[in-house]
Amino acid sequence: MHLLVVNARHMRNVPGKKTDMRDAEWIATLLRAGLLRGSFVPGQDIRDLRQFTRYRKALIRDITSQKNRIEKLLLSSGFRLSSFLSDIFGSSGVGIMHQLVQVGSISSQSLDACLKGRARQKAGDILSNLNGILSEPQRKLLKLQLAHLKDLQDNLDEIEQQIRTDFTNFERPIQLLDSIPGIDLIAAYAILAEISHSMSAFPTAQHICSWAGLAPGSHESAGKKKKQRVTPENNYLKTILCEVAWVIAAHKEQYLSGWYWRLKQRTDSKRAIIALARKLLVIIYAMLKSNQPYSEQKFAQRREAVDKKRIHRMLNELTRLGYEVSLATASSA
Repeated sequence: MHLLVVNARHMRNVPGKKTDMRDAEWIATLLRAGLLRGSFVPGQDIRDLRQFTRYRKALIRDITSQKNRIEKLLLSSGFRLSSFLSDIFGSSGVGIMHQLVQVGSISSQSLDACLKGRARQKAGDILSNLNGILSEPQRKLLKLQLAHLKDLQDNLDEIEQQIRTDFTNFERPIQLLDSIPGIDLIAAYAILAEISHSMSAFPTAQHICSWAGLAPGSHESAGKKKKQRVTPENNYLKTILCEVAWVIAAHKEQYLSGWYWRLKQRTDSKRAIIALARKLLVIIYAMLKSNQPYSEQKFAQRREAVDKKRIHRMLNELTRLGYEVSLATASSA
């Protein structure tokens, strides 16, 4: 038996009195006519990997929330570590927290033993921002929160190790995705777990963009086009692509970053990031389908081809109007 998971929007019935029996008959009629197409469901191996990558994202969210709780507890008690430490959960910050768990306060001698590296140069300023006192219940709470944070971090390390082990069977697709500037191994794992390594389920790049929710609809009335939001389809894939797009936008002397800044001149930054995320997905689709890595030279060759076509169109138009212009003159113009 071949089962189809069908999008509900593709089999809407005409409005009228709705019953389950009529809906079942309508779906059966569409299926017999061959008008229903199954949604994209990856293989079991990709679905198993997707569980790990999505769980990793949830763990990172939990770790961030737990760090915010710890910092809030310290701030409420008069310990402003973030004023002089860029990462309060580094070696120096964690040492100070463990000292607070044991004693409840910080002295100059204990602070000197906790600080590492360049943080020693700001010992006086740090000590002035650690003038609070933790009560016994607060010390117990801080100890529990630090223990829970360590458990989450250990769980994250184990999940990442499992992800690296399981993705060894997809070495070539990972190498292709890693060739794109702004995509590291973690991002490549997350993208591949969502779209799979085979693009056979998507006839064109427009299909995968629509499936990912990166294809805004067309809202036009009386000759006026209105802005349309993207659909909330695969938020996991959309999120990671937008994060990669922000990284690419910060780079310089690259085709994709230049394309983003040119588009940003006509719209706001968030819409430009969504457009760049869509362009990234189209590039990834073409790379996985052709099994070719990312190359900046291809964009340069494409720009040269477009410029040549534009010049030839201009020459043909000038010739039609009776002007005589050489190719070299047109190219310099």
